[in-house]
Amino acid sequence: MAKRKIAKRTSGKRVTQGSLLTSNERTAIKRIGEPIALLLGRIGFSPDGLTLVGFGIVLIATAQVALGNWAIAAGILIAGTLFDGLDGTLARETNRVTAFGAFFDSSLDRAAEAVIYAGIVYSAAVLGDIQIGTSAALALGIGSLVSYVRARGEGLGVSAHGGIAQRAERAALLILGLLAAGLSGETSYLLYALLIIVALSVVTVLQRILFIRAALATTGRRA
Repeated sequence: MAKRKIAKRTSGKRVTQGSLLTSNERTAIKRIGEPIALLLGRIGFSPDGLTLVGFGIVLIATAQVALGNWAIAAGILIAGTLFDGLDGTLARETNRVTAFGAFFDSSLDRAAEAVIYAGIVYSAAVLGDIQIGTSAALALGIGSLVSYVRARGEGLGVSAHGGIAQRAERAALLILGLLAAGLSGETSYLLYALLIIVALSVVTVLQRILFIRAALATTGRRA
């Protein structure tokens, strides 16, 4: 009975937060990387340096995607995902949080999404698969809109960082699609993953727009 109650409370948080991952789950994942981030800091890495290394990992994965080695690319992206966030953790733990660091990290996050989807589009073109190429382009475009809506909201004084498919969820779905398609040889798995990303990204954009609309209505701000 106790386990059922706990499960229901967790489910409730997930629904109210409008995300596939709750804030508690995200915090727990970040804590896993704390000792790694501190170790890299002792070696001599700076937060911005870790940001660049993370982007470099994505570039290596992109090359594998473009070559059609999707399973290998998925493995590299898993490593990159585990590495992602270490820069922010190191900055917080060593009291080196800066506005530029946050800006730099966010900018390279967007660039990382762009290059990995560009690699998929290229690979799809080589295979002659129009559906995957089109879906990848849509996933990138709508994913960028998710980020834009948040940024525009913050410009209006509203922090709309929620939604069912934030960057971490989209990355996880993409990795699963690449891994399944690479291991099975069935490109349809990647297509399904991309279509799910597109659909959930649309929902996330709408969630954030509605949240910002409600917040602005509460404050009475018009422009």
